[in-house]
Amino acid sequence: MRPLLRKKCLPAILTAAVLLLSLLAARVAASPDFHAETLASLAEKQDTVLELTAASTAASTAITLLPGDAATPIAEKLADLSGGFLLVLCAIYLEKFLLLLTGYVSFSFLIPIACLLNLCYLLKGWAGCKALARKLFLFALVLVLVIPASVKLSDWIEKTHQDSIAATIQHAKETAQEAEDAAADQTAEGGLFSKITEGITNAASAAVEKASRTVNRFLEALAVMLVTSCVIPVLVLLFFVWFVKAMFSAPLLSPPALPARKGPTATETEEAR
Repeated sequence: MRPLLRKKCLPAILTAAVLLLSLLAARVAASPDFHAETLASLAEKQDTVLELTAASTAASTAITLLPGDAATPIAEKLADLSGGFLLVLCAIYLEKFLLLLTGYVSFSFLIPIACLLNLCYLLKGWAGCKALARKLFLFALVLVLVIPASVKLSDWIEKTHQDSIAATIQHAKETAQEAEDAAADQTAEGGLFSKITEGITNAASAAVEKASRTVNRFLEALAVMLVTSCVIPVLVLLFFVWFVKAMFSAPLLSPPALPARKGPTATETEEAR
């Protein structure tokens, strides 16, 4: 009787302790101070997206000042990129929101419910409660870890492209300045009539060529931001889901029991005699 009581009491005490610690940690997990490093990384990524958006908008506006129609498709393409940057910005805000929400939900509801189900299994012997408790506990851990893990992986990828993104912003500023200078020179040479009849000057042609390279740079920067802010969080979540499924499908608890060996039958005994 005593070994059976000890076998149930110790896990029950540990489960109750985990339940209390989870309730105490709920308020801490939902605090911005607890996620200060992750939030700072997301804020830095947000500033980068805003700089790229502002630079592309300024370059598009400046390119529209160039004479002729050669620069119009480039300006329209740069303006269209703002939709992609808006998508990245929404994904960053969603990560900020989920970072605080998932910690609160996991420690306030999911882990305590898992602990209560485990207590029901220990006290009442309901096997279904044990399996559900483990699933809820692992699901809560996935919710807590998915955002920080995805942000860490995104930071590692963005560091390899940080210089390229900074060069893109600088290149866009130079393009906008050259386009404004070329437009001003063309206006000084002959006004509106000169723009129509003479076409684009050499300076304007150089500005258009540089603007086309700016579009390519912005497309590369947008691709990096989409991968790090939208694709990687989804891939990390899918990885954790696969890992949880692998944990439940693998025989981790105990090896299957071998069938008991049967004794010889009466017929086998007679034949042996």
